[in-house]
Amino acid sequence: MISTLKILWNSFKMAMQELRVNKLRTFLSLFGITIGIFCIIGVLTLTGSLEYNIRKDLADLGDDVIYVQKWPWGGGGEYPWWKYMNRPEPEYKELKIIQDKVHSASFASFNFESGGKKVEYGNDYMDGVNMMAVTHDFSQIQTLQIADGRYFAASESNNGANVAILGYSIWDGLFSSPEAALGKIVKVLGRDVKVIGVLKKKGESMIGGIGYDNAIIMPYKFARTIVDERKNGDPYILVKANSKASLEQLKDELRAVMRAQHRLKPTEEDDFALNEISSANDSLNTMFATINLTGGFIAFFSLLVGSFGIANIMFVTVKERTNIIGLKKAIGAKRQVILMEFLLESVSLSLFGGIIGMLLIYILTIVIGAVSTFEMVLSPGTILFGLSVSIGVGMLAGFIPAYLASRLDPVVAIRSN
Repeated sequence: MISTLKILWNSFKMAMQELRVNKLRTFLSLFGITIGIFCIIGVLTLTGSLEYNIRKDLADLGDDVIYVQKWPWGGGGEYPWWKYMNRPEPEYKELKIIQDKVHSASFASFNFESGGKKVEYGNDYMDGVNMMAVTHDFSQIQTLQIADGRYFAASESNNGANVAILGYSIWDGLFSSPEAALGKIVKVLGRDVKVIGVLKKKGESMIGGIGYDNAIIMPYKFARTIVDERKNGDPYILVKANSKASLEQLKDELRAVMRAQHRLKPTEEDDFALNEISSANDSLNTMFATINLTGGFIAFFSLLVGSFGIANIMFVTVKERTNIIGLKKAIGAKRQVILMEFLLESVSLSLFGGIIGMLLIYILTIVIGAVSTFEMVLSPGTILFGLSVSIGVGMLAGFIPAYLASRLDPVVAIRSN
C-alpha cells in the first residue's frame, strides 16, 4: 500500500513537472476546460441569481398576503380582460368590513397608487413620482426599510396628517442625505407635506411590484384630499393571514365576505380578484426549470469541447512517455497504478481549469454586485457542483488514454521511439 502511494505521489510530481515544461500545451488544455466550467457555472449562477432575486421580491410582497383587487394577475393570449373591465374598484369602506368579519386576518390595509406626480422643494423638484396612499397597518404587511426617521403614528394615519415618507430616489435627488431630508416641507400637487421618514435604497424590482425608490408614501386620509382614487388611483386592499390560519382559509373567508358585500347571487361569478404570491411561485417553478434545462444544454457543449482538449493532450502525453511506462512496468508497476497515474494527471488538469473558471465567475459576481442592485449569488452548492463536474470530466477525458497506457506491453514500450 505504501509503495503504491509512493508511486502515485511520484507520478503526480512527474505530471506537474510535465505541465510546467509544456506550458503552451497546458495553457490550451486549461483554457478549454476553463471556458467549459465558466459557461456551465456561469449559467447556473445567473439563473440561480435571477431566481433568488425574483423570489426575494415576491417574498417582500408577502407570501401570506392576499391582494383584493379589480384585476386578477395573469395575462397572455387567453387573458379575458373584457370580463374584468366593468368590475367595481375596491372601496375604503370595505376595509372595515374585512377587519371586523374576516377572523383569519391579522392585518388589513387599504391603499392606492397614483403615478406621474411632482414633488417640489424650493426651486428643485422630482418629476414622475409614484404617490402611495396607505392606511396605518400597511407597515405590518409590507416590509419598509426605513433609513432614518419613522413610520406614521396611529394618530397621523387616523387624522390624515400631511406627513410623508420619501423613497431613496426622491430624498437623494432633493436633499442628498437622509438627515437633510427629515423635517423638511415638500410640496405635492401644491400641498405642503412634512418629511418624517426616508427609505433605504431597494433597487428596481425584477417583477415590477411596489417600487419604493421612486415613491412618496402618505397616510390615505390625507392623500385622498388631493387625489381622487376612483379616477386617478389604483385602489387595492392588502390582507395578511394570522399565524394560525392558512392562506386558503383566509381566501375562503375573504371570498365569502366580499360576495356578501357585493350582494352576489350563488350563480354569479366573483366581481373581484383575490391575488396571491403562491400562484406566481408555481409559474416561476416551471419557468426556471425550462431555463435551467436550456442553459445546461448549451453549457454542456462548451464543456464537451474542453473535455476533448484534455483527452487529446492525454493521448499525446501517453505517446511521449511510452518508454517510461515500459520501464515502470518492467520493474513491477501494476496496470492499475499506471491507470491511476494518468487519470490523476487528467483530473488535476481538469480541476485546475475548473478552479480558474470558478474564480472568474466569482470575480464577475463581485463586479456585477458593485455596479448594480442585482444581487449575484454563487452558492456553495454551485461551487461543489463545479468541482464535481471538473473531476468527472477529467476522469472521463483521461480514462481511455490512461487505459491504453496501462495495457502497453513493457518490452514493446521500452523499444518504442
